[in-house]
Amino acid sequence: MVGCEGFRAMLLGKSGGGEELGAFYPIRPECQEDAPRTRFKPRAGKTLSPRRWHAAFSEDGHLDFAKVLRRIQRGGIHPAIKGLVWEFLLGCYDPNSTFEDRNQIRQRRRDQYTIWKAECTNLVPVIGSGKFVTTSIITEDGQPIIDPSTSNAQEWHVNNAVSDKKAIQWMLVLHQIVYAWVDNDIGYVQGMNDICSPMVILLENEADAFWCFDRAMQRLRENFRCSATSIGVQAQLSTLSQVIKTVDPKLHQHLEELDGGEYLFAFRMLMVLFRREFTFVDALYLWELMWAMEYNPNAFSLYEESSAATEKGVLTVSSDELLKQCGKFEKKNVKTGSSTQQSALAVFLVASVLETKNKRILKEAKGLDDVVQHGGMAGDIVTN
Repeated sequence: MVGCEGFRAMLLGKSGGGEELGAFYPIRPECQEDAPRTRFKPRAGKTLSPRRWHAAFSEDGHLDFAKVLRRIQRGGIHPAIKGLVWEFLLGCYDPNSTFEDRNQIRQRRRDQYTIWKAECTNLVPVIGSGKFVTTSIITEDGQPIIDPSTSNAQEWHVNNAVSDKKAIQWMLVLHQIVYAWVDNDIGYVQGMNDICSPMVILLENEADAFWCFDRAMQRLRENFRCSATSIGVQAQLSTLSQVIKTVDPKLHQHLEELDGGEYLFAFRMLMVLFRREFTFVDALYLWELMWAMEYNPNAFSLYEESSAATEKGVLTVSSDELLKQCGKFEKKNVKTGSSTQQSALAVFLVASVLETKNKRILKEAKGLDDVVQHGGMAGDIVTN
């Protein structure tokens, strides 16, 4: 249904093993026996290799991203360069920028991250210490919570009442994620850690990892709103229902009989982009395929708030040259004038999974747990 060879190969288990990836994503010895099998494997001639990646840059740093996108859409990204490529896929950098341009942007962002972290440390000294905050440190009215059993209570907790609303909101979720200091409208919602953890692993610099996560959240933040919006998960579930009802009425009817007509069993899959349905390596492969297919050359200008981006303005994707820089899925949207949101591809992927497993669901699924575990989303697909 999605029309992507890489998706279909992974769903059917035809991507090969993952033995070569052990050096990049090591598994603790005590966990190796129970570790699910990774299906993605770099394929020579299809996967974007370090050599192909470096060859795509001009002498001053301009990136031929159209060529890079074609390679990613065919076979993903080699683990050695995954983090670097993701920064472009997520709109951290403009492919038309130079090495010097990006160095300046990178340093400016690192400086900004340092400032934010310092602000947070001034409020709560434990920030940046390497220690963890595991419980709330203030009440909802800003009063400090002191745990007598904690030996270093002065470091872990605030000593005075807090009145600033932003600071209170941030401190209430501090033990969950710090990102809430930047986006207090969304705050923290369970599942953000699933999006954040790969960035921390792939990018060595903490600030770079943060900004990559920030760009990912720019794309996905509506998934984490508590109320339904036009591009939130609830809307995606509604679309998924209509798709399956249209292409496979019998399957839709069966799901309705199992009290799954609202497709809530797929909520987590859409919210964190299958991060818990696939192995770590396979989830990353899936993400980069989707991001490559959805890529719009305006990504950097849309997200960047610097004066440089303002001066350039947002490019219009109308010329043939700009159209070539769009991902396969986005290119079709531009040609047809569709305003389909980026999340649509995830909906089609869930529909593809259901269609791939439709016979098994119809035969074996006696409840929604069966649909998720061995009827629909599991089987050849490993569920964590």
